[in-house]
Parts: sequence; structure tokens; C-alpha cells
Amino acid sequence: MKQFKSVNPFNGEILNHYPVISGNEAIKRVEANHKAFKDFQKVSYNERSHRLEKLSELLKNNKEELALTMTQEMGKPISQAIAEVEKCSWVCDYYAENGDHFLSDDTVKTDASNSFVKHEPLGSILSIMPWNFPYWQFFRFAAPNVMAGNGLLLKHAPNVQGCAEHIIELFKAAGFDPDYCQNLPVDVSDVESIIEHKAVQGVTLTGSTRAGSAVASIAGKNIKKTVLELGGSNPFIVMEDADLD
Repeated sequence: MKQFKSVNPFNGEILNHYPVISGNEAIKRVEANHKAFKDFQKVSYNERSHRLEKLSELLKNNKEELALTMTQEMGKPISQAIAEVEKCSWVCDYYAENGDHFLSDDTVKTDASNSFVKHEPLGSILSIMPWNFPYWQFFRFAAPNVMAGNGLLLKHAPNVQGCAEHIIELFKAAGFDPDYCQNLPVDVSDVESIIEHKAVQGVTLTGSTRAGSAVASIAGKNIKKTVLELGGSNPFIVMEDADLD
């Protein structure tokens, strides 16, 4: 069986091995997620807000453990790792407080007696996430989608599967249906069939331009919504008096 391997970049220590699931198993998880979504979309904004507040509490109460896994898997200094977990807690609180306002009906003035824009849940949303901010990249996607009533699917970077498993356990501990937030540790070759599945109504990716182009092409062909954050260059000038040491 193929496995993803977590390796401590500081000393080369192998931390753990994680089984790669088959494409068929991934589709089963997607379909289970869709069932959980159909129940969750009926949950009130008030209850969704309470779930996010619980997630925020769990993140704060377990920040040292969560941060340690991050540091061990991808090498971020522990102080920065803790700060990242705290930021995830903050974004949960932010959408718990403001989500119902953001999603309230927008009244539109027309010739009709009553016109408005209503914000409805879409379905299961696939997130393809990078290794460099293994919690933040997911939670900044997850918090608004919880309030919107969408289902959450996570295809994380292979080297931070420990962080991915922590995320899934946090959602279970916060009282979400076990299938509501699903981890999909799959090969890249299986991502296309996941995006194409009728239950998946959107996909977001943070990664390379090449990966974004591939994902956007598949999503566009299947008329799926996409949000992409792609790689780029950030030129800067180093002055002669800079202390390089």
C-alpha cells in the first residue's frame, strides 16, 4: 500500500506514515460528506456560529499540541506555529460573530413588489491546501463555509498529514457530523475525479500556477466554482548596509 511520509525537516527523522486512499475510497468519502452537508445546510446560523465558537475554543486550548505537530512536520519555529493556531481561532470567532450578517438577504430595488438576493449553501467544497500554513490555509477557507452551510473536503499536502488528521479530529470534537469534514489523502491523479463528482460544487487551491491551471481547467470544464491563490515572484532590493548575517 502506498503511503505518505512525514519527515522532520530539521533532522530527517521519519515521524509517521499515512496510507494513501484509492480513488474509489475517496469518492465514498465525498458521497458521505454530501449526506452530512444535506443535514448541515438545515442548521440555523445561530447553531453554526456555536460550532465555530467551539472550534475556536478547541484551537486555543490545544494550541501547543497542534503547533508542535506543525513544527515537526514542516519546520516552522514553534512561536510562529502557535501564532498560526491562534490566528485560526480568531478566524473562527470572526465568522461566528459576523457570518449571519454577511449571508443575510440583500434587498434589491426593482419594479417588482419584493426583490432580493438570497445566499444558499452550494454543497461539498474541495480545498487543496499547501504545506507552508497547514492550519491557517484550511481554516480561512473552512470558517466562512461553515457559516454558509457547505460541506468541507480537504486534500492536504502529503508532508503535513498529521496536521490534516488534527483538523478532522477538531471538527469531530466540536460536535460536527464525523463525515462533515473529510480528509482525502489521495494521489494527484485522483483529484480530477473528485472535482468532477456531482456532489462537489466548488474547489479552492493554494499552490503553484501549474497546479492552479490544471484544477481550473477541470473545474471550468465541469462548470464548478473556483478560488485560486497561486505562486508568484516577490522582488525586493537588498541595500549595501543590510546585515546579512
